[in-house]
Formats: sequence, C-alpha cells, structure tokens
Amino acid sequence: MTVAHISTVAFVGIEAREVDVQVHMANASGGLKEGMSIVGLADKAVAESRERVRAALHAVGLALPSKRITVNLSPADLPKEGSHYDLPIALGLLTVMGVLPMPEMASHMALGELSLDGAIIPVAGVLPAAIKALELERTFVCPQDSGPEAAWAGGLEIIAAPSLVALINHVKGVQVLSPPVAKLADETITVPDLRDVKGQETAKRALEIAAAGGHNLLMLGPPGAGKSMLAARLPGLLPQLDAREALEVSMIQSLAGELKNGAIGRRRPFRNPHHSASMAALVGGGIRAKPGEVSLAHLGVLFLDELPEFQRQVLDSLRQPLETGETLVARANAHIRYPSRVQLVAAMNPCRCGYLSDAERACSRAPKCASEYQSKLSGPLIDRIDLHVDVSAVSAQDLTLPPPAEGTAEVAARVAAARDIQRKRYDGVPIRTNAEADGEFLESVARPDEAGMALLTKAVDALKLSARGYHRVMRVARTLADLENQDGVKRPHIAEALSYRRLQITN
Repeated sequence: MTVAHISTVAFVGIEAREVDVQVHMANASGGLKEGMSIVGLADKAVAESRERVRAALHAVGLALPSKRITVNLSPADLPKEGSHYDLPIALGLLTVMGVLPMPEMASHMALGELSLDGAIIPVAGVLPAAIKALELERTFVCPQDSGPEAAWAGGLEIIAAPSLVALINHVKGVQVLSPPVAKLADETITVPDLRDVKGQETAKRALEIAAAGGHNLLMLGPPGAGKSMLAARLPGLLPQLDAREALEVSMIQSLAGELKNGAIGRRRPFRNPHHSASMAALVGGGIRAKPGEVSLAHLGVLFLDELPEFQRQVLDSLRQPLETGETLVARANAHIRYPSRVQLVAAMNPCRCGYLSDAERACSRAPKCASEYQSKLSGPLIDRIDLHVDVSAVSAQDLTLPPPAEGTAEVAARVAAARDIQRKRYDGVPIRTNAEADGEFLESVARPDEAGMALLTKAVDALKLSARGYHRVMRVARTLADLENQDGVKRPHIAEALSYRRLQITN
C-alpha cells in the first residue's frame, strides 16, 4: 500500500500546528466506490477541496484515476478549517499518482487555495506557517503573492508558485521559480500633526503621558471639542515597532488576512471599530474563532469613540484583555489565546445630547440623563483606565490663535526618550512600558519619596482608590518622572497622576 505524505498546518490562535496530509489510492473493489473522501475533522471549506482540486488538476491536463482516494488529515482530532488545504491535497495526489517524487515531497510543507484554472490563490496565515516550516526544517510551498510574507521567516527554502503547472515544472526541474524577497510596507503616508489642535493643553499633556508610558486614556467632553482629533494624532507620537514586535503584530495580521502584498510595516496598529461592533468582532470569536479588534490592535492603539454607545457586555469583555494582555476565546472543543496588549483610548460625551455643561443647549432631562448615560460604563472597566481627562469646548477665540509652537515631532521626541528609559529599565524582563509593570517590580521602580507616599496614602482614602487604582497612579507617576528624566518618583509626579485618576462627573 502506497501512501503519500505532505505537511501543512492548522491554526490554533496564532499557533500553527503541523498537519500530516496522507493520500491513499486503492482499486474500487470489495464494496468500495470510486471517488475521493477527506477525513480528519474537516470543515466545509476543506471538504469542498475535492471539487477545486479535481478542476485544478484537469486544468493542467491531469485527471484523477478511477480509484478510491482517501485523504486523511492527521491528527484526526484537531479541527481543520480553511481553503489552504487545497494545495497540500493536490500535491499529495500528484505524488501518489507518480507525477512528483514521493521522497522529496515528504519534506515539504504547503499552504494555498486552488483556482479552478489551476492558479494558486493567496491565503491567510502564511507567516506563522512559514515560521513553523522553519522550525521543522521543511521546504515551504505557498502562493506567489504570499512569497514576500513567507520570506520574513528567514533562513527558509521557499517555493512561491503562481500556478500548479509552474510548481510541477519547478519540482521536476523544467522551470526555475525565483525565491521571494521580503517586502517592507509603504509607510510614507503623513500622520496628522498635533500642531493642528488649538487649545486643549490639558488633553495634549495627557496624550503625551499616555504615549510615553503606554497608558489607557479616557476623554470626556461635548461634541466638537476635539476628542477624536486628539486620538487620531496619538499614533504619530508612538515609537515604531522594533523587529521582534513587528513580527509579532504581523503574525496576527497574517491570520486575519490583512497583510497587503505580504509586506510588513513598523507602524503601530490603530484600530477604530464602530460602536455597533459585536463581542466577537471586538474581542474575537465567532464560528472560526478569528482575532478581534483588540488583538488586531496588539502593541498599538484601540480607539473606542462614543464609548457608552457600545453594548455594555461588549465593553466588559475588554476587562480581561486590558488586565492580562491576552484574549482567551473559550469553546467546547478548544481554548484559543490571542495576544492583546493594547493601549485603550476612549472618547465619550457627558450625556446623550452632549451638552450637559451648556445650560442653553442641554436637554430637559439634565442632569439625570448624564448619570444614566455614564452608568453604562462599569466601575471595573473605568478602574482599568489610567488617565481621565475632561475636554472642554473650544471657543472661537481659541480657533483664531496661531498654531502651537510644539507639534507631533517635538512631543514624539520626548516620548521616544521616555520609552528608551523604560526599555533599558525593563531589559531582561517581559515588560515593555510602565503601564505593564506590576507587583514587587513596580514597587521597586515607582515607589515615591516620603512626601509623595504620604500624599498617595491620603488619596487612597479620599478618592476610595482600589488596589488596581493605587498601582495605576504609581505607573503614571513613574512615566511623569521618565518624561523629566528623573530617577525617583516625587510628590509633584504623584499629584499630577492623581489629577488624571478620577473622572469628575457633573451631577
């Protein structure tokens, strides 16, 4: 009995697990009917591979023999989803038919969807699959358009083929396919400049602190005050991803099919979902448990505009990712983890009409409407936000002022210096920014001086701070000290951190 073997992968979160595609061909006798069956816990997209593979083989002048063909995807208890099984199944069939050499193909890992005319179509997840192939020392076969993405795995032999016939010719030595070259994304797009924002000095200061320490930020103010404008300028203040972070972010984008032309960028993600987003869209899940917005914003910014307009249970589902830096999608047959270390920036109006502080424009239900509107946000979620800032309406006089002296470039330079201090401080530990510091390590690097500690102790009682709130004040104070390039945390740092801690709600 001859069985052809070729590897592919199944995705569990961002982890790629090896799948052995076994293809067996036997005479249709003893009650067995002709045809092809796919076993091994395959979903509908995998089962439909039969027809795509059959048509693709016919397009290159080959026909399946009149035999009983069995394709087993091992391990059989691992769910198999997606159309990327087309190519390994086709290569397994070509091997068992004698078109391709069996010993050589056993050392290949393949990923790709087949068109009915034999073209190999790009699929999601090529980057984590290529990294798995590198780990297993396999030759990696993928669509030509996905080749630049796979090339980022480094040190890997890659065959990026545009079609099934080109792949067959390459393996048989008739045609030579050029190895793909890794691409960098075009990031020449100009980001909005902070100099465009007139007034709002307190909010701009909070934005700088948030960028420097990776802190969560909530802005509250009337419509048109500039909350969304400020949030859009945060990405320009953040330092670029380093090589390891860029690879980490790109693996998630690859699984979501969002790597354009296989090019990897160094700009931090900025996700801005609409307030109608479902829980599965925001934190991940669904039938195939895909990464949600909070994972697609990993190591970047998740901006939630009109925060109370989101469903309350959807917002509360963010509590675990904000605290732990990862999302756990639980299913009856699997638990899937996605990294979700995000910086949350949120904006909201003080009430539904938005003009609570303006007696002439406020609705007739003020101030009761404000308490009802803001009660949509749970206390534990608000407690996870480090910086709370009121954004007041901009007057016509403010709009006539000349542009501020400082823009994005000047503020970004201070942010970069503070981030460099944190990088050196946390070298060798799994912490990137002050916002991630916790436990004894936080106490060792952010414990204030005697005067600052006395103020913080009083504030715990006066503001009814939780243990989480206490630690978040220390983190913000540590960032304020870093912005001033000071080794120790002092009373003024604690005082300013406390001024951002409590969101004052007008009653």
